[in-house]
Amino acid sequence: MSDLRVIIKRDSAEPEERTVTTGTTAAELFQGERSVIAARVGGELKDLAYAVAEGDQVEPVDITSEDGLNILRHSTAHVMAQAVQELHPDAKLGIGPPVKDGFYYDFDVDKPFHPDDLKAIEKKMQEIQKRGQRFSRRVVTEDEARQELADEPYKLELIGLKGSSAAGEDGADVEVGAGELTIYDNLDAKTGELCWKDLCRGPHLPSTRNIPAFKLMRNAAAYWRGSEKNPMLQRIYGTAWPTKEELKAHLDFLEEAAKRDHRKLGSELDLFSIPEQIGSGLAVFHPRGGIVRRVMEDYSRRRHEEEGYEFVYTPHATKGTLFEISGHLDWYADGMYPPMQLDEGTDYYLKPMNCPMHNLIFDARGRSYRELPMRLFEFGTVYRYEKSGVVHGLTRARGFTQDDAHIYCTREQMADELDSTLTFVLNLLRDYGLTDFYLELSTKDPEKYVGSDEAWAEATETLRGVAEKQGLPLVPDPGGAAFYGPKISVQTRDAIGRSWQMSTIQLDFNLPERFDLEYTAPDGSRQRPVMIHRALFGSIERFFAVLLEHYAGAFPAWLAPVQAVGIPIGDAHVPYLQEFAGEAKRKGLRVEVDASSDRMQKKIRTHQKLKVPFMIIVGDEDMTNGTVSFRYRDGTQENGIPRDQALAKLVDVVERRVQV
Repeated sequence: MSDLRVIIKRDSAEPEERTVTTGTTAAELFQGERSVIAARVGGELKDLAYAVAEGDQVEPVDITSEDGLNILRHSTAHVMAQAVQELHPDAKLGIGPPVKDGFYYDFDVDKPFHPDDLKAIEKKMQEIQKRGQRFSRRVVTEDEARQELADEPYKLELIGLKGSSAAGEDGADVEVGAGELTIYDNLDAKTGELCWKDLCRGPHLPSTRNIPAFKLMRNAAAYWRGSEKNPMLQRIYGTAWPTKEELKAHLDFLEEAAKRDHRKLGSELDLFSIPEQIGSGLAVFHPRGGIVRRVMEDYSRRRHEEEGYEFVYTPHATKGTLFEISGHLDWYADGMYPPMQLDEGTDYYLKPMNCPMHNLIFDARGRSYRELPMRLFEFGTVYRYEKSGVVHGLTRARGFTQDDAHIYCTREQMADELDSTLTFVLNLLRDYGLTDFYLELSTKDPEKYVGSDEAWAEATETLRGVAEKQGLPLVPDPGGAAFYGPKISVQTRDAIGRSWQMSTIQLDFNLPERFDLEYTAPDGSRQRPVMIHRALFGSIERFFAVLLEHYAGAFPAWLAPVQAVGIPIGDAHVPYLQEFAGEAKRKGLRVEVDASSDRMQKKIRTHQKLKVPFMIIVGDEDMTNGTVSFRYRDGTQENGIPRDQALAKLVDVVERRVQV
């Protein structure tokens, strides 16, 4: 056996040159490092069974890393598929990729899985895990793969995709890609006999014993490879983690997230609904939700006016020629509702964007450099035909209202305008109670863009400089830009640590060109303005949902639909409270009195469930002394507060926008 030289690379250490014998595996390189479950060799992920070659640069892959978690979860998906086929021998295999925080696998079965089926599958998975079956990679030809998987029609279809761009869609790339075809065998730890096999690119864990903790979560229907033209399969979702403690923490997190689900809270607090008679992704706001939305909009409107924005209004539908000019029909047609043919065959579309109409406002008359920057703002309702599988309450809707602004400025004004816009965006989000931010810079998709490379480079570097001035983490998003320009996305973390994309700021040299927008420069020449697209909330509906989940329905008093409710100890105290409520309303407060026949304790429970910030309780002593008692959300109480002081306290809490 001859000697080989390999380089061991670790994140925080100098590369280490090591001499090993021919046939040495990655597992032997990292022997004793129990958390290492794979290796990256020359930039490619490999199983630990990989035999290193001369000059290889080898990096350990820890189970806690992003790659390690994906390998863990994909390996667990294989164990789940094996368990399903042991319990349901006629089940046909679809695709089983890792996803955020877990994995899934699709199956073609005679009937949907029942919760009891999932329990049985999970029990069988635990048996397989304890057997310590080895994951063993095997290279096969296309003919060999077709022969071995002749009874798996979906696998045969995937084999036909090898090397095509479609292999990268809907999780298919976990099984086939541009390289060689491979099958992974699950082998008995003692005898080496084949227990199960699957078409897969890998890599995988060395053994099923390396799966520390997992749980099956739920099942759902899913079209094969995401197309409604394909058969409906049954999908089982699961999660897997490096330790039992991390699994428990994740399950606890999901339980808390479920309590905060805006769809659940929207119903419980009587804020909004999505009636079937109207259609998926199209919400109606009830009176209480309407109050929250109006307050959100009113405060935003006032702040925009202070920052020099001018309000405009545009229609919901337009001739298709407008979107031909903008390029949306070339690049965005799949996300638009189908056209309506009116006026002797003219195509009209529900608008998916407001920007083309704002361009027409700018172009309605000649513009001078003295008018720039021009900041046009609209609460503009748009319509996008999202697939039914991705529509999700208010966070992914088909009809929604953007707080949409388009700023037209000179090249010289561009950097300062972007800087002030981003600062304004972050400060306004902080006013609504969000404080934990990072920024994302989305750059050009080389397959989907308009305009010159030079313009894109200038726009990208300008945005990068503006983002870096904020002192926030800046995360790259290669290829994530819209077709007309790069963008900064403001990402925020909510009260339980989830990330949400909020505001976007996009720099655009292209639409002004397509619409032939011009202004008169100081020297009398005609110049092209720069256009900045900016949606601060993203959409009112989505921002409403984010705040609802962030606060778990317990809005701060300034946003709460009812800021205080009067609770009389007895009927004799109702007029006193109604008089107090009248004074509060004259000060702009939203105060109600519960004069129902319910007992006091039931009234308190009712309004606790509705998450009202303050309860104003009044009895005989309060009426005699001209006082009230405050009961807070946490159940604490402050008694004997003079009425004028109580009103002043409510006004102060609302004006300062603090949480109580």
